[in-house]
Amino acid sequence: MGVTVRGLRQNDAAAWDAYVREHAFGSPFHLLAWQRSIEATFGYEPHYLLAEEESRIRGLLPLFLVNNFLVGKALLSSPFAVYGGILADNVEVQAALCSHASELARSLRVKHLEMRNKHAGQSTDFTPVTRYVTLTQEIGADEEKILLLIPRKTRAMVRKGIQNGLTTRVQTTDFEAFERLYSQNLRRLGTPSFPAAHFRNLLRNFQGEINIRETMHGDKVAAAVLTFYFRDQVLPYYGAADPQCNPVAPSNFMYFDLMREAGKAGYRIFDFGRSKRVSGSYEFKSHWGMVERELPYEMLLLRNQQVPNFSPTNPAYQMPMRIWRLLPLPVTRMLGPAFVRLVP
Repeated sequence: MGVTVRGLRQNDAAAWDAYVREHAFGSPFHLLAWQRSIEATFGYEPHYLLAEEESRIRGLLPLFLVNNFLVGKALLSSPFAVYGGILADNVEVQAALCSHASELARSLRVKHLEMRNKHAGQSTDFTPVTRYVTLTQEIGADEEKILLLIPRKTRAMVRKGIQNGLTTRVQTTDFEAFERLYSQNLRRLGTPSFPAAHFRNLLRNFQGEINIRETMHGDKVAAAVLTFYFRDQVLPYYGAADPQCNPVAPSNFMYFDLMREAGKAGYRIFDFGRSKRVSGSYEFKSHWGMVERELPYEMLLLRNQQVPNFSPTNPAYQMPMRIWRLLPLPVTRMLGPAFVRLVP
């Protein structure tokens, strides 16, 4: 019969997630928990594609249709995710999914189709987007070995946090302190904040595979990070710290403490996620001595003639970002959810 490509059906859910968990390039953002969260929070329209042969899944591709005045109309795999793209058994299945997605993009008259691939093995013949890197490190149960893998200056900051008596408190439902710190951090960067519903939906849909770790300085939350746990990987995804607590190095302690506790729990890979090479987050992450690898993102350009740049590095966004930093925090927390939806 050969491979056929169709849309996701309700009774495919268990098989879809099982395929994601077994595939070498799978990620939390391929799971249906991400689809449910993004659809519920932002209202983007999912177009999830499944390739099958003899009623067995051979590949899949999560896609969302985004349509607003800033991005225009686009298909993304996937919004607000650092990883996405095609998962397939072989190149034939990959080609079938790519062809179907391209036809869908043309029929929907989108400006572009974006694949946020994690590995080169997911790449097609679309236009490369060479903007981002990912940083990872192998961890284990021996926290001293983890500490010794960290370059000297960063290791000194980790020890500073330990010496200052920082501790960790884990939350699985209460995200109030985290959301406050994260909103404050985004405002300092000139970036709109997420709606609280985003974190609420993630915590509900990823139950057992997500938590928020709060770094405590006495009874004060000095830093916090929302983290995904996927197979043998731990992925700190949204993190922020209180600048007033910088003298006790809460961020350095927080990520080291996550590494050592994840290692003890049997996780093997610490994934620091995506960064632009010229950015504050990259500057911080690059001092941890991790393995850096370029992310092979790509786009099918249709109505767009060149790869668009919706990142904060775009000069067109500098003035709005400066204005955003000057607004009172309550205003940015109120307006942020409407704006963040524009650049997924």
